[in-house]
Amino acid sequence: MRIDRAGWPFITGPLGPAAVLALAGALRGRRWARVAAWPFLGLSAYMALFFRDPDRPCDREEPPADVVLSPADGMVMVAGQPQEGVAPEPAPPGGWQQVSVFLSVVDVHVNRSPYRGEVVESSYRKGSFLAAYRAESAHRNERSELWLREGERTVVFRQLVGVLARRIVTRTGVGQRLATGERFGLMKFGSRMDVFLPAECEITVRKGQRVRGGDTVIARWPAAG
Repeated sequence: MRIDRAGWPFITGPLGPAAVLALAGALRGRRWARVAAWPFLGLSAYMALFFRDPDRPCDREEPPADVVLSPADGMVMVAGQPQEGVAPEPAPPGGWQQVSVFLSVVDVHVNRSPYRGEVVESSYRKGSFLAAYRAESAHRNERSELWLREGERTVVFRQLVGVLARRIVTRTGVGQRLATGERFGLMKFGSRMDVFLPAECEITVRKGQRVRGGDTVIARWPAAG
């Protein structure tokens, strides 16, 4: 399975102490040294799990033009009307709906674009590190925000880090195009994704539902015409 390149320092870091302890145990017959190496190996294995980057259906076939895909794996926290207090800044003109996905520390943390189009706005803001499931985290926590536009359609989505997360990785910017489901970044160690959609979109997920990034349809645009 593919591992995101941001994960390799975290995966290889614990292997050094593990190798030293295992070697000491082997050369000097110290059983405690061999036993002490296992937590480091376990940590390295967890990091490989955390930074895994599996392929999804959108990597093999372009999704239909009317679907909006989940940007991340996790649990739906909000589906429909915006959560009160979550969005102090303007969303797309004409009102919006919100889908928020909470990522646990065992979910895939690679983020994917919920829709296709050109990145027309991009911003990053430092902030607090409240637990990502708390409502106030959306306007107090560190976050990165992207505005994506395709013709008359606009989608806004945000990466928000949680109590364990300390860095957002966003590998796109203004002027670049993203395909629906395309990888564009990740968040390290527990976080959430907020997606804001125009009122005419039909939300197709519900609160408490498990979703998969680049796979689960979270909304649909109305039929053309």
